[in-house]
Amino acid sequence: MRPPLIVLLAASTLANTASIGAFPSLLPEIARESALPDWQLGLFAGAFGFARMVANLPAGLFITRRLGAALIVGQLALGAGVLVIASADGFALLFAGRALMGVGHSLNMLASLTALMNAYAGDRLSVALNAVEFSAMIGLLGGAGLVTILPAALSWKSVLVTSCTLQIGALLLLPAVVAGLPSHGARAPAATTPAATPAARRANLAPLAFAAGAVVAIAYSSVEQLAIPVRGSREFGLDRAGIARLFMLMQACDVLALLPTGLLADRIGAVKVLAGVTLTMAVASVLIAFAPLAGMAAGAAFFGLAMAGWMIPLSVLRRETPPALVAWRTAVYRVGVDGGLFLGPFLGGLFGGRHLAVAAFALLVIGAWLARAGAPRRVAFEPVQYPP
Repeated sequence: MRPPLIVLLAASTLANTASIGAFPSLLPEIARESALPDWQLGLFAGAFGFARMVANLPAGLFITRRLGAALIVGQLALGAGVLVIASADGFALLFAGRALMGVGHSLNMLASLTALMNAYAGDRLSVALNAVEFSAMIGLLGGAGLVTILPAALSWKSVLVTSCTLQIGALLLLPAVVAGLPSHGARAPAATTPAATPAARRANLAPLAFAAGAVVAIAYSSVEQLAIPVRGSREFGLDRAGIARLFMLMQACDVLALLPTGLLADRIGAVKVLAGVTLTMAVASVLIAFAPLAGMAAGAAFFGLAMAGWMIPLSVLRRETPPALVAWRTAVYRVGVDGGLFLGPFLGGLFGGRHLAVAAFALLVIGAWLARAGAPRRVAFEPVQYPP
């Protein structure tokens, strides 16, 4: 009997994210060995998000017609990117390999999200999305943990390639994943948007979902790609293992909170949970960017708890989106998210992490709007009119 689609997608996601978990801890070594100035380091770290941002809209159009083929192409691009980075001897190839990995992840992520949002639309969507995110965090945690146990004498290239070996498992799972995709697939965008549903007439929350996804991505990529590795190495003298432990703390808190957050969002509403997520992330970003080491560790823990809501904007967006527009709107949403993944480290390279204060303020504003949108409406009391 074939495993359920959610299980297959979760296993593939876990296998594909181990290398992402290993990468940030290796970034200081890559910079030293390749003699990259800060602006090139920011571009290299942000190439992953930049490539995903550029690839999202073409990928969304591709997925509306060939959902299974998109998963296959994405897996091949991911493997090719690893090989390019492993053979790189300068900035150009490093950037190209990281960008190729970004294209592969864009195809895999958009295809997986489209399949989930079509197969599990309804009361179970937040749990389904967070179950796949749970597997992704296990992969990230495994990649970071691998860095701590491998001998320090190994080169960063050897460590990166070792963390990517799980992708072979994802490649082997592809036939079963493609066979288990929803039979109706992802339909092309309609020429016009259907009439608004009652929920959409009450409050159009799609813009807030887009904004929340983009700003969360800026904060996340800034913290992961630069703030923790660079501050940890330069200001606190942490080695590869020390930086990896901070990431493991963050990812462990994320893993512990993921499924409860998904259940809570399905029970009390995704809007309320997303408001709490953005407010928590604002506080955590300030701690990581500006606090001493103990404060940074506390910020990493809070950031992990907030990252348990990484998928919740999609639950809000799905509520506002007709089935025919799911693939297209998801692709547009991912443009904002992946644009944030690029802008975070790029701005960090230019401003040394001070932009995180602006991102934290934006998260506070978005959280306040979401809290207001998710609050119960007061109904004016109208006295009963009795006949004379």
